[in-house]
Amino acid sequence: MVWKIATFNVNSIRSRLDVVKNWLEQNRPDVLCLQEIKCRDAEFPFECFRQAGYQASVYGQKAYHGVAILSLGSPRDVRRGFGDGGPDSEARLIAAKIDGLWIFNTYVPQGRSPDHPAFLEKLAFFARLKELFLREHTPAQPVIWVGDINVAPEDIDVYAPRKLEGKVGFHPLEKQALAEVCSFGFTDLFRKRYPTERRFTFWDYRLPGSFKNDLGWRLDHIRATECIANALVDCRVDAALRAEPRPSDHVPVIAEVQLDRIGAK
Repeated sequence: MVWKIATFNVNSIRSRLDVVKNWLEQNRPDVLCLQEIKCRDAEFPFECFRQAGYQASVYGQKAYHGVAILSLGSPRDVRRGFGDGGPDSEARLIAAKIDGLWIFNTYVPQGRSPDHPAFLEKLAFFARLKELFLREHTPAQPVIWVGDINVAPEDIDVYAPRKLEGKVGFHPLEKQALAEVCSFGFTDLFRKRYPTERRFTFWDYRLPGSFKNDLGWRLDHIRATECIANALVDCRVDAALRAEPRPSDHVPVIAEVQLDRIGAK
């Protein structure tokens, strides 16, 4: 059985509800993780997705941030935030067990600039995330970490590595923080499938001609533990959605795995 998961920063679910609905109809993933939904839980369009066959688990916030998981299967053990006693004032992490796999959906802070306090908050987010995985899971378990991670890890993941080196999103400390989380046992599924492909998931609205000229970044990721990575069928970027009317500045990333090879329960 081929099982499909996708991640998509929608940059406001209410502004792009039709975009998401149409994409779901065309692609029919088992799970779609959304970031930057920009609404409270009560304002989320649950009924719309229920009619499409999806259950929604939501961790929302007024005007900013917010994450959600849409699933064909029933979510279990839904958690919102880190659960470590630290601050969770921003809705950036939601997790659930679906079809026997633990799925963590994150909207990692952007960080603003390397000399801003928000940059240290971004690094702290990664540190807390690693501690969460170490505290509650093992690399032998089927765990998937997805989302707008806001880090391009390699030179091939940005349009101009020399120009952008040291900028937020492509700073050595961010790359190291991401690598520390991945040392738990996560594989980059896109890079496993396409080790040398230059593919971006984000094109900045503020940069004129960014999409037309492919001036992008690979900021959106699907990472998974070994048992899932070994069952990978494909992982791809749906860049065409950026050219559609009223696009987000991000596009979906989709991974397909052979579920019966994982042994999930």
